[in-house]
Order: sequence, then structure tokens, then C-alpha cells
Amino acid sequence: MPDKLTDEDRVGQALSQQVLVYFPTPQDSLYQIRPWYHALQALDAAHPVVCVFKDSRTAAVVREETELDCLTLARYGQLDEILGLSDIKLALYVNHDPANFECLRFASLVHVYLGHGDSDKGVSVSNQVKAYDFCFLAGHAALDRTSSAVMLYDAEARSVLVGQPQFDGSAPLTSAPSPDGRPTVLYAPTWEASQPSVSYGSLETHGVALLRALSGTYRVIYRPHPLNGVIRPSYAAADAAVRALADRVDTDVPLERSFADADVLVTDVSAVSLNWLPSGKPLLVTRPAVGFPPSRLMETVPLLDPDAKVATIVAEQLSADPTRKARADLVEYYLGDPAPGVATARFVQACADALAVRDEQWAVKQANGATGP
Repeated sequence: MPDKLTDEDRVGQALSQQVLVYFPTPQDSLYQIRPWYHALQALDAAHPVVCVFKDSRTAAVVREETELDCLTLARYGQLDEILGLSDIKLALYVNHDPANFECLRFASLVHVYLGHGDSDKGVSVSNQVKAYDFCFLAGHAALDRTSSAVMLYDAEARSVLVGQPQFDGSAPLTSAPSPDGRPTVLYAPTWEASQPSVSYGSLETHGVALLRALSGTYRVIYRPHPLNGVIRPSYAAADAAVRALADRVDTDVPLERSFADADVLVTDVSAVSLNWLPSGKPLLVTRPAVGFPPSRLMETVPLLDPDAKVATIVAEQLSADPTRKARADLVEYYLGDPAPGVATARFVQACADALAVRDEQWAVKQANGATGP
């Protein structure tokens, strides 16, 4: 839970920025905002940004890890007061936390949903998008997904395709292969999820059997999801068992390092599978125990059942990689233009466009008597 320790010295003081990132969630959700650091700092250089939190510990981490202005406001009334004194025009959100509605209430702002990684998960299609004025999406896959599934919503008009600015935050890394020459398999499952209908995590259904099948022949890197086990103790137990069997457990290294050191990825229905696509390296996705939405990716890559002959399948993928061409054709569809810097530039421009829309629309509302915030 957020500690709600306000930065008392800033209460009642106007903010100088015009862009606000609202992140009311506690530290265990930092993985949602961290990939946006680079893009937000690029935006800050053009249009100053303030990040508003409800948890001072989360704010302290972001303050330490970035050059962004970070402010903790514990109570809704403090947010109301400070926005009334300021000229904030644009609010950005990286998740659908219910507490976002404390900021979404303000009619003088344009509200934009960024998300924290596109995926084919069912949860990626949410009626909650209607709460925002615009959604910045990675590629046409996300637009198609929203258009086909969300009723009474003009996805074409409310969506802006910006690509994945998160990819621009780190320089390419040189692979560090296994010292003994074994090929490396990265196993990066998702968590168990708080909703049973989108519980795509494979730790309990595939994890231990997969590690045992690959052990010895392959170096296995296990990259656990930060929220593993927060819902089900049995999932935490499966996580611990897989950690014990893995050659390496990546908890404190960037995703880019895990990717660089791997020759093949085994993952679940998640954003990790899409982020891997530009690598051009083989990809396997576990078949979840629950139903999953149809998608071009899931129709393209091999799906691993719990009883699959994993070692044989991995060997085939490494030697022949039969889906390589088909995966390459998916990169732009899912991620937009992956060339370095392109997505960040599109993101900054999209924010500038949103600011311009806000000024135009708010001027009309003010002429009709609106006072804000």
C-alpha cells in the first residue's frame, strides 16, 4: 500500500511544468514506469514533466534513478489544490490503477494512457481506455485489438501510434555466451495475474518440467516476473523451484541484458514475447491453461504444451528456426518502426500535439464559462 507521506514543503506551491505523470501505485509496480524513463526525460527536455506519486518510497526511487521532478501528494485534496494553482495541461498514465481516477477527474487536462508494454494478453483490451482522451499505442496490432473488442469506442480517433520508445533507453549490448559453449535458453514467464481469465503464467504448468528437460544441455537463464506469487502461494513455490534449477536468475539486470545473453526465448502470452521480436532469434510461447485471444503472433510461433518435448523443440528452433521470416514480418505490425530514436521522437511529438489540442479545446470551454482545473 502507498505510504501517503506528502512532500509537505511543496503543498500549496504551483508547479512550473505543463506535463504530469500520475503514478499512484507502490514500489512493486516500479517495473511499469521504469521502461518509460528515457522517453519521459526526452519529453522533459522539450516540455517539462513532473511525476506525481502517492508513495514517497516510490518517488524516492524514481528521483534517484532519473532527473525528473518527483512529488508525493498523499491526499486527493492536495492534488486538487496544486492543480488549481498550476498550469498542468497533459496527464500521462502507465497503468489502469483505480487511483488514476483521482487525477482523471480534472477536466482542464488532456489525459493520455501509455501502458507499460503491449501484449496479446486479454487484459490489453480494456473498457478502461474510455477514461482517457487518447491512448498512445505501439503498432497496428494494438489498434486492431482495441477496434475489434471494445464497444462504443472510436479506437481510430482516440489512438496515436508511437511505436515503442522504451526500446531507445539502452545501447545495444554484446552477448555474454555460456563459458562452456552451451546454447542459452531464456525462460521469462509472466505472473499468475490477479484475474483468473488472464492467468497466462506458466510456472505451475510448465516451469519445473521445462527446466529439468533443458538442464545440462542448455544454460538456462530464468527471469522471474516481479509480482510472482503475490496472489497464490503455490505460484511462489513454483517460482522458488525454478530458481533452484536455473543456471542464472536475472532479477537485477535490465531485460536487454537477459535478451542479449540468450539464443532462444521461452515465455508466456506477455509483452516479453513482443519485445523479443526485433532480436530475430527463435521464440517459443507456452500454451496457457486458460483461453487466450487469437493473434498473429500466437498463430505464428510454436506453442508449448505442458507435456511438450521441450529439448527436442528447442534444438529444432536453434538449428532451423522455421518461423524466422514470419516473425520478422510481425515486427512493424506490433512495434512500429524499431529504428533507434524513431519512437521517442514520435512520442515527444504526440505529446506536443496533445498539448496543442488541449489549448485549443480548453479555450473554447473557458469561453463558455469553464474555470477548471
